[in-house]
Amino acid sequence: MSSIQLARYPSLAGKSVFVTGGSSGIGADIVAAFALQGAKVAFVGRSVEAAEKVIASVAQAQTAPYFIRCDLTDVDALRAAVAAAVVNFGDIDTLVNNAADDSRHDFLSVTPDYFDSRVAINLRSHFFAAQAVIPSMRRRGGGAIINLGSISWKIKGTGYVGYATCKSATNGLTRSLAREFGGDAIRVNTLTPGWVMTERQLSHWVDEAGEREMDRNQCLPGRIGGIDIANMALFLAADDSRMISAQEFVVDAGWT
Repeated sequence: MSSIQLARYPSLAGKSVFVTGGSSGIGADIVAAFALQGAKVAFVGRSVEAAEKVIASVAQAQTAPYFIRCDLTDVDALRAAVAAAVVNFGDIDTLVNNAADDSRHDFLSVTPDYFDSRVAINLRSHFFAAQAVIPSMRRRGGGAIINLGSISWKIKGTGYVGYATCKSATNGLTRSLAREFGGDAIRVNTLTPGWVMTERQLSHWVDEAGEREMDRNQCLPGRIGGIDIANMALFLAADDSRMISAQEFVVDAGWT
Protein backbone atom coordinates (compact mmCIF):
# COMPACT_ATOMS: atom_id res chain seq x y z
CA MET A 1 0.00 0.00 0.00
CA SER A 2 2.89 2.40 0.65
CA SER A 3 3.69 2.60 -3.07
CA ILE A 4 0.17 3.72 -4.03
CA GLN A 5 -0.05 7.34 -5.13
CA LEU A 6 -3.33 8.86 -3.96
CA ALA A 7 -5.19 11.74 -5.55
CA ARG A 8 -4.98 15.41 -4.62
CA TYR A 9 -8.14 17.49 -5.01
CA PRO A 10 -7.34 21.19 -5.46
CA SER A 11 -11.05 22.06 -5.15
CA LEU A 12 -11.04 20.91 -1.51
CA ALA A 13 -8.40 23.41 -0.39
CA GLY A 14 -9.98 25.95 1.92
CA LYS A 15 -13.38 24.24 1.89
CA SER A 16 -15.33 24.11 5.16
CA VAL A 17 -16.14 20.51 6.13
CA PHE A 18 -18.25 19.20 9.02
CA VAL A 19 -17.83 15.55 10.10
CA THR A 20 -19.99 13.78 12.68
CA GLY A 21 -18.40 11.06 14.80
CA GLY A 22 -14.95 12.22 13.72
CA SER A 23 -12.93 11.40 16.81
CA SER A 24 -12.49 7.67 16.18
CA GLY A 25 -12.75 4.90 13.61
CA ILE A 26 -13.70 5.75 10.05
CA GLY A 27 -14.58 9.29 11.10
CA ALA A 28 -11.05 9.96 12.32
CA ASP A 29 -9.64 8.88 8.96
CA ILE A 30 -12.13 11.12 7.17
CA VAL A 31 -11.18 14.13 9.29
CA ALA A 32 -7.48 13.51 8.66
CA ALA A 33 -7.93 12.99 4.93
CA PHE A 34 -9.82 16.26 4.44
CA ALA A 35 -7.39 18.20 6.63
CA LEU A 36 -4.43 16.93 4.60
CA GLN A 37 -6.19 18.09 1.43
CA GLY A 38 -6.17 21.63 2.81
CA ALA A 39 -9.78 21.71 3.95
CA LYS A 40 -10.93 23.41 7.14
CA VAL A 41 -12.48 20.57 9.12
CA ALA A 42 -14.80 20.84 12.10
CA PHE A 43 -15.76 17.56 13.72
CA VAL A 44 -17.90 16.39 16.59
CA GLY A 45 -17.73 13.47 18.96
CA ARG A 46 -17.83 12.68 22.65
CA SER A 47 -14.19 12.04 23.56
CA VAL A 48 -11.85 15.02 23.93
CA GLU A 49 -8.89 12.68 24.40
CA ALA A 50 -9.60 10.80 21.18
CA ALA A 51 -10.16 14.06 19.31
CA GLU A 52 -6.80 15.40 20.44
CA LYS A 53 -5.11 12.33 18.94
CA VAL A 54 -6.83 12.97 15.61
CA ILE A 55 -5.70 16.59 15.59
CA ALA A 56 -2.14 15.60 16.52
CA SER A 57 -2.04 13.06 13.68
CA VAL A 58 -2.34 15.85 11.10
CA ALA A 59 0.02 18.38 12.63
CA GLN A 60 1.32 19.12 9.13
CA ALA A 61 -2.11 20.24 7.90
CA GLN A 62 -2.42 23.87 6.87
CA THR A 63 -5.40 24.31 9.21
CA ALA A 64 -5.77 22.23 12.35
CA PRO A 65 -9.13 20.45 12.65
CA TYR A 66 -11.55 22.05 15.09
CA PHE A 67 -13.21 19.70 17.60
CA ILE A 68 -16.58 20.36 19.20
CA ARG A 69 -17.65 17.97 21.95
CA CYS A 70 -21.23 16.95 21.27
CA ASP A 71 -23.75 14.24 22.07
CA LEU A 72 -25.28 13.75 18.64
CA THR A 73 -28.48 12.35 20.09
CA ASP A 74 -29.12 15.88 21.42
CA VAL A 75 -30.45 17.77 18.38
CA ASP A 76 -30.08 21.18 20.02
CA ALA A 77 -26.44 20.42 20.82
CA LEU A 78 -25.89 19.26 17.22
CA ARG A 79 -27.38 22.48 15.87
CA ALA A 80 -25.16 24.49 18.21
CA ALA A 81 -22.11 22.57 17.00
CA VAL A 82 -22.92 23.36 13.38
CA ALA A 83 -23.34 27.02 14.31
CA ALA A 84 -19.96 27.00 16.07
CA ALA A 85 -18.32 25.44 13.02
CA VAL A 86 -19.77 28.18 10.81
CA VAL A 87 -18.42 30.86 13.13
CA ASN A 88 -14.99 29.23 13.16
CA PHE A 89 -14.59 28.20 9.49
CA GLY A 90 -17.38 29.91 7.58
CA ASP A 91 -20.41 28.45 5.86
CA ILE A 92 -20.19 24.69 5.38
CA ASP A 93 -19.36 23.24 1.97
CA THR A 94 -19.42 19.54 2.89
CA LEU A 95 -21.21 17.50 5.53
CA VAL A 96 -20.07 13.94 6.22
CA ASN A 97 -22.71 12.14 8.27
CA ASN A 98 -20.48 9.42 9.69
CA ALA A 99 -21.59 8.90 13.30
CA ALA A 100 -23.05 5.46 14.05
CA ASP A 101 -23.31 2.78 16.71
CA ASP A 102 -23.46 -0.85 15.63
CA SER A 103 -23.74 -2.32 19.13
CA ARG A 104 -25.19 -5.82 19.00
CA HIS A 105 -28.65 -6.52 20.36
CA ASP A 106 -31.20 -9.32 20.49
CA PHE A 107 -34.24 -8.39 18.44
CA LEU A 108 -36.74 -10.05 20.79
CA SER A 109 -35.33 -8.10 23.75
CA VAL A 110 -35.33 -4.64 22.15
CA THR A 111 -37.47 -2.14 24.05
CA PRO A 112 -39.02 0.99 22.54
CA ASP A 113 -36.47 3.13 24.39
CA TYR A 114 -33.56 1.11 23.04
CA PHE A 115 -34.98 1.22 19.53
CA ASP A 116 -35.33 5.00 19.80
CA SER A 117 -31.69 5.21 20.91
CA ARG A 118 -30.60 3.34 17.76
CA VAL A 119 -32.58 5.74 15.60
CA ALA A 120 -31.25 8.76 17.48
CA ILE A 121 -27.61 8.08 16.65
CA ASN A 122 -27.85 6.12 13.39
CA LEU A 123 -30.52 8.10 11.53
CA ARG A 124 -31.95 11.09 13.38
CA SER A 125 -28.53 12.73 13.78
CA HIS A 126 -27.98 12.44 10.00
CA PHE A 127 -31.37 13.99 9.29
CA PHE A 128 -30.89 16.98 11.57
CA ALA A 129 -27.24 17.55 10.69
CA ALA A 130 -28.33 17.88 7.06
CA GLN A 131 -31.13 20.24 8.07
CA ALA A 132 -28.64 22.37 10.00
CA VAL A 133 -26.07 22.72 7.21
CA ILE A 134 -28.34 23.30 4.21
CA PRO A 135 -28.80 27.04 4.89
CA SER A 136 -24.98 27.33 4.88
CA MET A 137 -24.75 25.49 1.59
CA ARG A 138 -27.42 27.68 0.05
CA ARG A 139 -25.42 30.76 1.02
CA ARG A 140 -22.34 29.13 -0.53
CA GLY A 141 -24.19 28.41 -3.73
CA GLY A 142 -23.97 24.65 -3.34
CA GLY A 143 -22.40 21.85 -1.36
CA ALA A 144 -22.08 18.14 -0.79
CA ILE A 145 -23.73 15.90 1.80
CA ILE A 146 -22.27 12.42 2.25
CA ASN A 147 -24.35 10.00 4.30
CA LEU A 148 -22.55 6.86 5.46
CA GLY A 149 -24.54 3.69 4.99
CA SER A 150 -23.65 0.07 5.72
CA ILE A 151 -23.64 -3.26 3.93
CA SER A 152 -25.13 -4.80 7.10
CA TRP A 153 -28.68 -4.91 5.75
CA LYS A 154 -27.57 -5.87 2.24
CA ILE A 155 -25.82 -9.00 3.50
CA LYS A 156 -28.67 -9.79 5.91
CA GLY A 157 -26.40 -9.46 8.93
CA THR A 158 -27.80 -10.60 12.26
CA GLY A 159 -27.52 -9.27 15.79
CA TYR A 160 -28.06 -5.57 15.06
CA VAL A 161 -31.49 -5.19 13.48
CA GLY A 162 -32.02 -1.68 14.86
CA TYR A 163 -28.73 -0.49 13.36
CA ALA A 164 -29.34 -2.22 10.03
CA THR A 165 -32.85 -0.77 9.79
CA CYS A 166 -31.51 2.76 10.23
CA LYS A 167 -28.73 2.19 7.73
CA SER A 168 -31.15 0.93 5.10
CA ALA A 169 -33.12 4.16 5.59
CA THR A 170 -30.02 6.19 4.77
CA ASN A 171 -30.58 5.61 1.06
CA GLY A 172 -34.07 7.04 1.34
CA LEU A 173 -32.75 10.11 3.13
CA THR A 174 -30.08 10.57 0.49
CA ARG A 175 -32.38 10.31 -2.50
CA SER A 176 -35.05 12.55 -0.98
CA LEU A 177 -32.57 15.29 -0.09
CA ALA A 178 -30.86 15.02 -3.47
CA ARG A 179 -34.11 15.77 -5.27
CA GLU A 180 -35.34 18.41 -2.84
CA PHE A 181 -32.15 20.47 -2.78
CA GLY A 182 -30.56 19.67 -6.12
CA GLY A 183 -31.81 22.99 -7.45
CA ASP A 184 -29.56 24.65 -4.88
CA ALA A 185 -26.57 22.77 -6.34
CA ILE A 186 -26.43 20.59 -3.23
CA ARG A 187 -25.30 17.07 -4.06
CA VAL A 188 -26.28 14.22 -1.74
CA ASN A 189 -24.84 10.71 -1.94
CA THR A 190 -24.56 7.61 0.21
CA LEU A 191 -21.13 6.15 0.95
CA THR A 192 -21.49 2.55 2.08
CA PRO A 193 -18.52 0.85 3.75
CA GLY A 194 -17.97 -2.87 3.96
CA TRP A 195 -16.39 -4.39 7.06
CA VAL A 196 -13.76 -1.81 7.96
CA MET A 197 -10.93 -2.80 10.27
CA THR A 198 -11.28 -0.04 12.84
CA GLU A 199 -10.03 -0.42 16.40
CA ARG A 200 -13.61 -0.99 17.58
CA GLN A 201 -14.29 -3.72 15.03
CA LEU A 202 -11.01 -5.48 15.76
CA SER A 203 -11.53 -5.40 19.51
CA HIS A 204 -15.24 -6.28 19.54
CA TRP A 205 -16.25 -8.30 16.51
CA VAL A 206 -13.42 -9.55 14.32
CA ASP A 207 -12.47 -13.13 15.23
CA GLU A 208 -11.36 -16.18 13.27
CA ALA A 209 -14.88 -16.75 11.99
CA GLY A 210 -15.08 -13.13 10.88
CA GLU A 211 -11.76 -13.40 9.05
CA ARG A 212 -13.05 -16.46 7.19
CA GLU A 213 -16.26 -14.58 6.35
CA MET A 214 -14.30 -11.74 4.80
CA ASP A 215 -12.08 -14.12 2.84
CA ARG A 216 -15.14 -15.97 1.54
CA ASN A 217 -17.23 -12.93 0.58
CA GLN A 218 -14.84 -10.23 -0.55
CA CYS A 219 -13.85 -10.34 -4.21
CA LEU A 220 -10.58 -8.57 -3.38
CA PRO A 221 -7.91 -9.88 -1.01
CA GLY A 222 -6.82 -7.89 2.00
CA ARG A 223 -8.80 -5.81 4.46
CA ILE A 224 -10.64 -2.51 4.18
CA GLY A 225 -9.23 0.40 6.16
CA GLY A 226 -10.78 3.68 7.14
CA ILE A 227 -8.62 5.45 4.58
CA ASP A 228 -10.40 3.52 1.81
CA ILE A 229 -13.68 5.05 2.92
CA ALA A 230 -12.11 8.48 3.38
CA ASN A 231 -10.73 8.43 -0.16
CA MET A 232 -14.22 7.98 -1.58
CA ALA A 233 -15.53 10.76 0.66
CA LEU A 234 -12.87 13.10 -0.77
CA PHE A 235 -14.01 12.35 -4.31
CA LEU A 236 -17.68 12.88 -3.46
CA ALA A 237 -16.90 16.24 -1.86
CA ALA A 238 -14.57 17.47 -4.61
CA ASP A 239 -15.61 19.29 -7.76
CA ASP A 240 -14.60 16.15 -9.68
CA SER A 241 -18.01 14.69 -8.74
CA ARG A 242 -19.99 17.86 -9.49
CA MET A 243 -22.67 16.06 -11.53
CA ILE A 244 -23.12 13.07 -9.21
CA SER A 245 -26.06 13.01 -6.80
CA ALA A 246 -28.70 10.64 -5.36
CA GLN A 247 -26.31 7.69 -5.75
CA GLU A 248 -24.78 5.03 -3.51
CA PHE A 249 -21.07 4.25 -3.60
CA VAL A 250 -20.11 0.95 -1.99
CA VAL A 251 -16.56 0.35 -0.76
CA ASP A 252 -16.70 -3.28 0.38
CA ALA A 253 -14.02 -5.11 -1.67
CA GLY A 254 -16.82 -6.61 -3.73
CA TRP A 255 -18.77 -8.27 -0.91
CA THR A 256 -22.18 -7.14 -2.15
